[in-house]
Amino acid sequence: MKILANDGIAKSGIDALEASGFEVITDTVAQEALIDYINENNVVGLLVRSATKVRKDIIDSCPNLKLIGRGGVGMDNIDVDYAREKGLHVINTPAASSASVAELVFAHLFGMVRFLFDANRNMPLDGDSRFKELKKSYGAGIELRGKKIGIIGFGRIGRAVAKVALGQGMEVIAHDPFCESADIELDFYDGQTVNFNIKTVAIEEVYKNADFITLHVPYQGKPVINKKEIEMMKDQVGIVNAARGGVVNEADLLEALESGKIRFAGLDVFENEPKPDMKVLMAPQVSLSPHIGAATLEAQDRIGTELAEQIESLLK
Repeated sequence: MKILANDGIAKSGIDALEASGFEVITDTVAQEALIDYINENNVVGLLVRSATKVRKDIIDSCPNLKLIGRGGVGMDNIDVDYAREKGLHVINTPAASSASVAELVFAHLFGMVRFLFDANRNMPLDGDSRFKELKKSYGAGIELRGKKIGIIGFGRIGRAVAKVALGQGMEVIAHDPFCESADIELDFYDGQTVNFNIKTVAIEEVYKNADFITLHVPYQGKPVINKKEIEMMKDQVGIVNAARGGVVNEADLLEALESGKIRFAGLDVFENEPKPDMKVLMAPQVSLSPHIGAATLEAQDRIGTELAEQIESLLK
């Protein structure tokens, strides 16, 4: 049986699938050519990440397709309900990339509070001629320890963010309409563990009290954070969006950055991927990354292995 990993898959996943008797194809097929390719090659399983979309046209036109897999958490690029109605298996890997996304959130946070995102732009240009000026300009950094981090969406990724925050000595304020509380276990290299119970609060409490806000929710057709929500926040708040483009209204975000209401923002996802708004990319208060939340070698290994295990269980 043939599996098409159209957006790539780690070698760990390929090895596990091949050991189970599957043929793994890692060609990247253009979206408009997918239907013909799947049918001509008798592909039974289609694996995607963020780039490939699996909509009704593919589901209806590929009768031999038995499984759709998403290497990651969100499945908004797949018509999940429709596929399942048609009898297809739809799988994802919700736990595999949580730690990687959480670390990226803090990469943005650490870089923002010490102005590294801006220093790395200006040092190559003016570091030799304006060193003292730049040193003074970036000398007003702040520490994360003792600050309050607001986490909107307290599923696997939100809880992974909480673990890093607690380890850093931050206070966690979490909101999730589907979760009243969560037990967070910090595990250390020597086997010691420390346990915390985090009770969720109303989203208004997050906006009013958090020094930093990070979002871990799917895009549901409209932004979670608009001008109204920004007005509720503390002055000089920092925001990180490593969830989905559109969760934060970028126009309202830019306005708040220009006014100083929001001090800085870290963006891994954008409204118009893969062509983000140039105003967002050029904003001096924005720390940028190109949708790489799950893109660590360790996460991709876990994703590949987890996908292979599910495929073997469902198709063998």
